[in-house]
Amino acid sequence: MEVIKTELEGVVIIEPRIFKDARGYFFESFSAREFNEKVCNTTFVQDNESYSSYGVLRGLHFQKPPFTQSKLVRVIKGAVLDVAVDIRKGSPTYGKHVAVELTEDNHRQLFIPRGFAHGFAVLSDEVLFQYKCDNFYAPQADGGIAWNDPDLNIDWLIPADKVILSEKDTKHPRLKDYDSDFDIQIPLY
Repeated sequence: MEVIKTELEGVVIIEPRIFKDARGYFFESFSAREFNEKVCNTTFVQDNESYSSYGVLRGLHFQKPPFTQSKLVRVIKGAVLDVAVDIRKGSPTYGKHVAVELTEDNHRQLFIPRGFAHGFAVLSDEVLFQYKCDNFYAPQADGGIAWNDPDLNIDWLIPADKVILSEKDTKHPRLKDYDSDFDIQIPLY
Protein backbone atom coordinates (compact mmCIF):
# COMPACT_ATOMS: atom_id res chain seq x y z
CA MET A 1 0.00 0.00 0.00
CA GLU A 2 1.06 3.57 -0.65
CA VAL A 3 0.59 6.16 2.09
CA ILE A 4 0.06 9.76 0.98
CA LYS A 5 0.49 12.47 3.62
CA THR A 6 -1.92 15.40 3.71
CA GLU A 7 -1.44 18.90 5.12
CA LEU A 8 -3.03 17.72 8.40
CA GLU A 9 -0.66 15.83 10.69
CA GLY A 10 -1.70 12.19 10.96
CA VAL A 11 -4.43 12.34 8.29
CA VAL A 12 -3.29 10.14 5.42
CA ILE A 13 -4.66 8.74 2.18
CA ILE A 14 -4.03 5.05 1.63
CA GLU A 15 -3.89 3.56 -1.86
CA PRO A 16 -3.82 -0.23 -2.00
CA ARG A 17 -1.91 -2.32 -4.52
CA ILE A 18 -4.55 -3.68 -6.86
CA PHE A 19 -4.02 -6.90 -8.80
CA LYS A 20 -6.20 -7.13 -11.93
CA ASP A 21 -6.69 -9.90 -14.44
CA ALA A 22 -9.44 -11.31 -16.67
CA ARG A 23 -11.43 -12.41 -13.60
CA GLY A 24 -11.55 -8.96 -12.00
CA TYR A 25 -9.33 -7.61 -9.23
CA PHE A 26 -7.96 -8.39 -5.79
CA PHE A 27 -6.44 -6.18 -3.08
CA GLU A 28 -5.77 -6.28 0.64
CA SER A 29 -8.14 -3.75 2.14
CA PHE A 30 -6.38 -3.93 5.49
CA SER A 31 -3.22 -5.48 6.92
CA ALA A 32 -2.48 -4.68 10.57
CA ARG A 33 1.22 -5.36 10.04
CA GLU A 34 1.53 -2.99 7.08
CA PHE A 35 -0.75 -0.35 8.64
CA ASN A 36 1.28 -0.36 11.87
CA GLU A 37 4.55 -0.07 9.91
CA LYS A 38 3.48 2.66 7.48
CA VAL A 39 0.76 4.68 9.26
CA CYS A 40 0.62 4.18 13.03
CA ASN A 41 0.37 1.51 15.68
CA THR A 42 -3.32 1.26 16.52
CA THR A 43 -5.83 -1.51 17.14
CA PHE A 44 -9.21 -1.26 15.48
CA VAL A 45 -12.04 -2.64 17.65
CA GLN A 46 -15.21 -1.90 15.69
CA ASP A 47 -16.24 -2.01 12.00
CA ASN A 48 -19.22 0.03 10.79
CA GLU A 49 -21.12 0.24 7.52
CA SER A 50 -23.64 2.73 6.20
CA TYR A 51 -25.77 2.91 3.07
CA SER A 52 -26.88 6.31 1.76
CA SER A 53 -28.23 7.98 -1.36
CA TYR A 54 -27.16 11.07 -3.30
CA GLY A 55 -27.04 14.24 -1.23
CA VAL A 56 -26.82 12.57 2.18
CA LEU A 57 -24.24 14.35 4.29
CA ARG A 58 -23.12 12.68 7.51
CA GLY A 59 -21.03 14.84 9.80
CA LEU A 60 -19.01 16.51 10.94
CA HIS A 61 -18.77 13.98 13.80
CA PHE A 62 -16.34 13.05 16.56
CA GLN A 63 -16.33 11.53 20.03
CA LYS A 64 -15.26 13.68 22.98
CA PRO A 65 -12.45 12.62 25.32
CA PRO A 66 -11.89 10.17 26.86
CA PHE A 67 -13.81 8.27 24.15
CA THR A 68 -11.99 9.72 21.12
CA GLN A 69 -11.73 7.59 18.00
CA SER A 70 -9.45 7.20 15.02
CA LYS A 71 -11.18 6.00 11.86
CA LEU A 72 -10.09 4.26 8.69
CA VAL A 73 -12.79 4.87 6.06
CA ARG A 74 -13.49 3.56 2.55
CA VAL A 75 -16.18 3.25 -0.10
CA ILE A 76 -17.31 -0.17 -1.31
CA LYS A 77 -19.89 1.09 -3.83
CA GLY A 78 -20.37 4.61 -5.17
CA ALA A 79 -18.49 7.82 -4.37
CA VAL A 80 -18.20 10.31 -1.51
CA LEU A 81 -16.34 13.45 -0.65
CA ASP A 82 -14.71 12.57 2.66
CA VAL A 83 -13.63 15.40 4.98
CA ALA A 84 -11.45 15.62 8.10
CA VAL A 85 -11.27 18.85 10.16
CA ASP A 86 -8.59 19.51 12.78
CA ILE A 87 -10.39 20.46 16.03
CA ARG A 88 -7.33 20.30 18.34
CA LYS A 89 -6.91 23.68 20.04
CA GLY A 90 -3.32 24.80 19.80
CA SER A 91 -2.66 22.84 16.63
CA PRO A 92 -1.04 24.82 13.81
CA THR A 93 -3.76 23.44 11.50
CA TYR A 94 -6.72 24.04 13.86
CA GLY A 95 -9.86 24.65 11.80
CA LYS A 96 -8.24 23.45 8.56
CA HIS A 97 -9.67 20.55 6.59
CA VAL A 98 -8.73 17.93 4.03
CA ALA A 99 -11.27 16.72 1.47
CA VAL A 100 -10.69 13.53 -0.54
CA GLU A 101 -12.89 11.74 -3.05
CA LEU A 102 -13.23 8.09 -2.12
CA THR A 103 -14.79 5.88 -4.80
CA GLU A 104 -15.39 2.25 -5.61
CA ASP A 105 -13.00 2.72 -8.55
CA ASN A 106 -10.03 4.42 -6.84
CA HIS A 107 -10.23 2.15 -3.73
CA ARG A 108 -8.64 4.90 -1.65
CA GLN A 109 -9.00 4.96 2.12
CA LEU A 110 -8.62 7.87 4.49
CA PHE A 111 -7.22 7.57 8.00
CA ILE A 112 -8.60 10.19 10.41
CA PRO A 113 -6.81 10.29 13.80
CA ARG A 114 -8.25 11.33 17.13
CA GLY A 115 -8.76 15.08 17.46
CA PHE A 116 -10.41 15.48 14.06
CA ALA A 117 -14.06 15.85 13.09
CA HIS A 118 -15.14 13.63 10.20
CA GLY A 119 -17.91 13.74 7.63
CA PHE A 120 -18.80 12.72 4.11
CA ALA A 121 -21.20 13.74 1.36
CA VAL A 122 -22.60 11.21 -1.09
CA LEU A 123 -21.77 12.15 -4.69
CA SER A 124 -23.19 9.07 -6.45
CA ASP A 125 -26.76 7.75 -6.66
CA GLU A 126 -26.00 5.50 -3.72
CA VAL A 127 -23.02 4.59 -1.58
CA LEU A 128 -21.93 1.73 0.62
CA PHE A 129 -19.44 3.15 3.13
CA GLN A 130 -17.32 1.19 5.62
CA TYR A 131 -15.05 2.28 8.42
CA LYS A 132 -12.95 0.89 11.23
CA CYS A 133 -12.73 2.60 14.64
CA ASP A 134 -10.05 2.21 17.30
CA ASN A 135 -12.51 2.87 20.14
CA PHE A 136 -16.07 1.72 20.74
CA TYR A 137 -19.06 3.95 20.06
CA ALA A 138 -20.01 5.96 23.16
CA PRO A 139 -23.31 7.83 22.65
CA GLN A 140 -22.68 10.06 25.69
CA ALA A 141 -19.54 11.37 23.94
CA ASP A 142 -21.16 12.32 20.62
CA GLY A 143 -19.97 15.63 19.25
CA GLY A 144 -20.26 17.53 16.03
CA ILE A 145 -19.47 20.69 14.10
CA ALA A 146 -21.85 22.34 11.62
CA TRP A 147 -21.31 20.96 8.13
CA ASN A 148 -21.89 24.43 6.64
CA ASP A 149 -19.72 26.44 9.06
CA PRO A 150 -18.64 29.42 6.91
CA ASP A 151 -15.29 29.62 8.69
CA LEU A 152 -14.44 26.09 7.52
CA ASN A 153 -15.50 26.92 3.94
CA ILE A 154 -15.88 23.28 2.87
CA ASP A 155 -17.02 22.72 -0.72
CA TRP A 156 -19.02 19.51 -0.38
CA LEU A 157 -19.39 19.23 -4.18
CA ILE A 158 -23.20 19.10 -3.94
CA PRO A 159 -25.65 22.03 -3.95
CA ALA A 160 -26.76 23.07 -0.45
CA ASP A 161 -30.42 22.61 -1.42
CA LYS A 162 -29.71 18.93 -2.23
CA VAL A 163 -28.07 18.17 1.14
CA ILE A 164 -29.95 15.61 3.25
CA LEU A 165 -29.14 15.69 6.98
CA SER A 166 -30.18 13.80 10.08
CA GLU A 167 -32.00 15.83 12.72
CA LYS A 168 -28.88 15.64 14.90
CA ASP A 169 -26.66 17.06 12.15
CA THR A 170 -28.86 20.16 11.77
CA LYS A 171 -28.02 21.24 15.34
CA HIS A 172 -24.22 21.20 15.57
CA PRO A 173 -22.46 24.46 16.52
CA ARG A 174 -19.88 26.28 14.43
CA LEU A 175 -16.31 25.44 15.37
CA LYS A 176 -15.75 28.88 16.93
CA ASP A 177 -18.77 28.28 19.20
CA TYR A 178 -17.65 24.81 20.30
CA ASP A 179 -15.72 24.71 23.57
CA SER A 180 -13.28 22.07 22.41
CA ASP A 181 -12.30 19.23 24.72
CA PHE A 182 -9.40 18.58 22.38
CA ASP A 183 -6.02 20.17 22.59
CA ILE A 184 -2.72 19.55 20.90
CA GLN A 185 -1.79 17.17 23.73
CA ILE A 186 -4.50 14.63 22.75
CA PRO A 187 -2.71 11.58 21.30
CA LEU A 188 -3.64 11.11 17.63
CA TYR A 189 -4.15 7.35 18.09
